[in-house]
Amino acid sequence: MTKQDPEATEFPSEKDLKKTANSAQANLKASQPETKQKAAAQTAQSADNDNEAVIDKLLDKNQELEKKLRASQDQYLRAEAEIQNIKRHNQMEQADLIKYDGQKLATAILPSLDNLQRALQAQSSNKAQEESILTGVKMVLKHLQQALKENQVEEIPAAGQKFDPTLHQAVQTVPADDQHPAETVVEVLQTGYKLKDRVLRPSMVVVAQ
Repeated sequence: MTKQDPEATEFPSEKDLKKTANSAQANLKASQPETKQKAAAQTAQSADNDNEAVIDKLLDKNQELEKKLRASQDQYLRAEAEIQNIKRHNQMEQADLIKYDGQKLATAILPSLDNLQRALQAQSSNKAQEESILTGVKMVLKHLQQALKENQVEEIPAAGQKFDPTLHQAVQTVPADDQHPAETVVEVLQTGYKLKDRVLRPSMVVVAQ
């Protein structure tokens, strides 16, 4: 039997070492694409997660801004409506001031009219004096009535009219008869006046019942 060389059996040759190294390198190269693919997939997944988080934040912010916008629009509409109401109210007040301008003056003149009418109804023992007084009073009364008429202040019709509580003030009642049916004005104790459609004072009247 031939005795074997111990170096040939226990230690690999240079050729075997190269073959082993080449095999290891081949295995390493084969494993690298799979590792890179996994890393790339993990990176892509991470990027997708980050994008979704950003999108969620943007959506939440957008909803918050929409709520604020709707609230601002609602406040604007309310403020605009309030402004329009104030404008209409002011316009109505100005229209009333213009429409009823002179009411204070007209109301102040009415007692003078009353006194003149009473003077015309008074009797005097002196005929000449009575005629002179009557003429002067009639002239003053006429001028006052004309001034009131020019300012659209008019007497409220009452005698013989149907009683109207918005225009007449009943201070006395009498039994109704053929000449004065029920709920009609029998006598005017004090003339009432109105400025356009506003009653300055109602007529004081006696009403049939």
